[in-house]
Amino acid sequence: MTESAPIDESVRIESLDVLRGFALLGILLLNIIGFGFVSAAYTAPALIVDSAADVVAWVLVDLTAEGAMRGLFSILFGAGVVLFLGRDTAGRGWLHYKRSFWLLIFGLFNGYVLLWTGDILVTYAICGFLLFLFRNVGGKQLLITSVILIVLLTLYNSALHFGLLYTQSLGEEAAELYAQGKPVSDELAAMHLGWQEFVVDFYPSNTQIAQELAARGGSYLSAFEWTLVHNTDILLGYLWYMMVPDALVLMMLGMALFKLGVLQGKLDLSVYRNMAIVGLFSGLMINAYELSAAHASQFDLVASFNSLMPTYHLGRVALAIGWIGVVVLLHRSLNFGWRLAAVGRMALTNYLLHSVICLFIFTGAGFGLIGQMSRWQVYGVVLGIWVLQLYLSPWWLARYHYGPAEWGWRALTYGRLSQFKRKGGGASVYQ
Repeated sequence: MTESAPIDESVRIESLDVLRGFALLGILLLNIIGFGFVSAAYTAPALIVDSAADVVAWVLVDLTAEGAMRGLFSILFGAGVVLFLGRDTAGRGWLHYKRSFWLLIFGLFNGYVLLWTGDILVTYAICGFLLFLFRNVGGKQLLITSVILIVLLTLYNSALHFGLLYTQSLGEEAAELYAQGKPVSDELAAMHLGWQEFVVDFYPSNTQIAQELAARGGSYLSAFEWTLVHNTDILLGYLWYMMVPDALVLMMLGMALFKLGVLQGKLDLSVYRNMAIVGLFSGLMINAYELSAAHASQFDLVASFNSLMPTYHLGRVALAIGWIGVVVLLHRSLNFGWRLAAVGRMALTNYLLHSVICLFIFTGAGFGLIGQMSRWQVYGVVLGIWVLQLYLSPWWLARYHYGPAEWGWRALTYGRLSQFKRKGGGASVYQ
């Protein structure tokens, strides 16, 4: 079988790189919680909201970025699959599967060696295998299908949310009966057990929190042992019924938007203006509702579990669409984003670099600062990483054709080495 040649650097679409860089940096706003705090803090904000500054940080980040940045990254991954498979040459499908396989390996390395508890690369690799089935579906059909699936995800979330509320109510009723020494029916006993198991998983006790922080903040070995169990539990459960559907639907939407020419940034500016206005307004309003419900409940576990809120997928998709509109408008109108484009071209390298930096800041492999900062303080780390990558990425690409991870991924996919270092490098490829 004859394999296709690698896609030349000259065919890159700059708007995709700018959007990818924006999403990559934005993802860190959420991921820093998983790096810097007990793992349950992501779905239970009450664990790390101790001051007015923490509340402000939580509101600003969750209002503007929660779900949307991960969603935008998924959309762009779907677009990338279409771009990769777009050349109708022999061996392209086989290359796609090889590419997805090696992405899976990168993801396992990120999770089990770099100890990142929230890796998305494994999820993306699995979705990549599935996306090949939709490669020849038209843009309009993909758009309709993805919208239907988003509605179905919303209904699924609604069922889970209200089911949890019911379980919580009966579980707490059973707890009161137990406390009073009164008999408890088998149904109530089962609900009480189910609710307690949910609480243990997503709102750990002080003892469990102390154990996790001690393990992750101790030696590399102790952090590895804890992460090994945690990540394996995710791979065997949560990955399949939450993470894969979440990502796959948005990737299909990304395939649709690419085939319809939206993500290339070439449509009339009014299209992106409308996307920005309608998307941001809708997304911000939905997210504001979810945040107000969580705050009004005094961070009740179910009310604070935003990824299971009935409106969650509607808000994150709307906000992702809105950010696409904003970024494309700025890029086209103000030539905004050349540094972001460099970050986006090195997205895999920069994503793994997040893990490397945070591994040494927060775990026992380095300074062991997990749990030692306030919620608002960790965003200083985020800002530092942003500045580093916004300046390092263009500097690197002025001297090398690819980021190191991209170069390795490319070599593993095609089975041969591409030229790595630029001849006469030193000047930015974006200026």
